[in-house]
Amino acid sequence: MKKTYYILAGLLLFLSSCEKVVDVNLPSIEPKLVVDATFEVYFNESPVTADTDVKLTLTTDFFDENIPPLNSATVFVTNLTDNTIINYSNKNDEGFYSADSNFIPEDDVAYELTIIYNNETYKSIPTKKIKSNPITNIVQTSRLFFVDEVIELQLSFLDLADEENFYLFNLSKNEFSLVSDRLFTDGAVITTSEFFDPEDFELPETIEIKLSGIDRAYFNYFRILSSQGGTGGGGPFETVPSTLLGNIINNTTDTNFPLGYFHISETNTVAVTLNEIEN
Repeated sequence: MKKTYYILAGLLLFLSSCEKVVDVNLPSIEPKLVVDATFEVYFNESPVTADTDVKLTLTTDFFDENIPPLNSATVFVTNLTDNTIINYSNKNDEGFYSADSNFIPEDDVAYELTIIYNNETYKSIPTKKIKSNPITNIVQTSRLFFVDEVIELQLSFLDLADEENFYLFNLSKNEFSLVSDRLFTDGAVITTSEFFDPEDFELPETIEIKLSGIDRAYFNYFRILSSQGGTGGGGPFETVPSTLLGNIINNTTDTNFPLGYFHISETNTVAVTLNEIEN
């Protein structure tokens, strides 16, 4: 038995002494432009307000943890109905650009986003504001999930009639949920359940929930983005997959394509207080 023990011990020592640290040298790639331009028009507020900021960043090598902001671009939005220009300025050193004037996207008007960077011009496809309806009812319950109970919010809203509609819920802590009316009666009330882990909050805690109208193209784009893990952390465009193309084109060098998306949504915002689960 002792001899066997010594042989095993020696074998383990030999294997541990053979371990080597392998440096993986991944090739550096030319940084690509990443565009987060998801405009939200808060139609249920009086007066109506909008978030029309544009965030620009650059891609990095695989092991880099810091995402570099882009602060040296020229950014503007064109109203394609009357060709007026809404100019943007960089407001800080974190890649955020804001309109120089109060900009509320109008109904049935196509807009085009233009970004000029490093002597190249990027343009979005023409984009119109997608309508939505407000959240009309919220019911909080709890449900057993395996062995633990979770908070369930049943969110109801009226589907827009006579058209195919797609919706995006922006929940707390940058969690998102997609809803389509294809499985429901056109123009009927849609109720969807969203679940929250009570351990993620200091209950009771008030959170903000947004419901936005989106089009089919953005619905499909966001679904792929979510499946590839892009909706965690700091938002959906924090780590955009390198092969997921959006609706923005490099008009100067088509092979140097950008990443990200330009979209305009009507958005309804509600505050919800999550309460402790009653046993």
